Amino acid sequence: MARLIAGVDEVGRGPLAGPVVAAAVVFKEGYSNPDIKDSKKLSKKKRKELVSIIKRDATQWAVVAVGPRRIEALNIREASRLAMALALKRVKADLALIDGNVSIDTDIPQETIIGGDSLRVEISAASILAKVWRDDLMKVLDAKYPGYNLGKHAGYPTREHRKAVSEIGPSKVHRKTFRGVREYLAASGKTA
Repeated sequence: MARLIAGVDEVGRGPLAGPVVAAAVVFKEGYSNPDIKDSKKLSKKKRKELVSIIKRDATQWAVVAVGPRRIEALNIREASRLAMALALKRVKADLALIDGNVSIDTDIPQETIIGGDSLRVEISAASILAKVWRDDLMKVLDAKYPGYNLGKHAGYPTREHRKAVSEIGPSKVHRKTFRGVREYLAASGKTA
């Protein structure tokens, strides 16, 4: 019987705003698709196209977001680990392949793989689902919190984004302990 192998990855560690998002994708052992690569190496259009293929071919998948307040309470590393553990909890697998070098809290046997999103289709698929899901959410947040252009830069600390924070202050979805937001709060006398 083929083992069920889950790939787990996260996106959104570096932004000033929005959640960190993790996905777990399970394929039957031996699954392959040369189009599924690290999400950072694919165009936006190609990532969108691959989402339906991944959801069709995967035996299971899950996406989980951990929001800004939880990120502030834990720190980004622990919030990322939490998001990955929660995503993995929502699927059934015999082995978890985790992108990076940090293990997560799970009873499932796991392997950490540095650069795994370029090496294993399971992790690549997870990176694609997480990236597309987060990008779509940031477009929704852009409409809810105008002035930051979150849909364009997905909350990353671009010059435009940092300028918006300095001019209009952080929104409810900004990570108030992150550099760039924290300095605004200190200079304005506001607290996180």
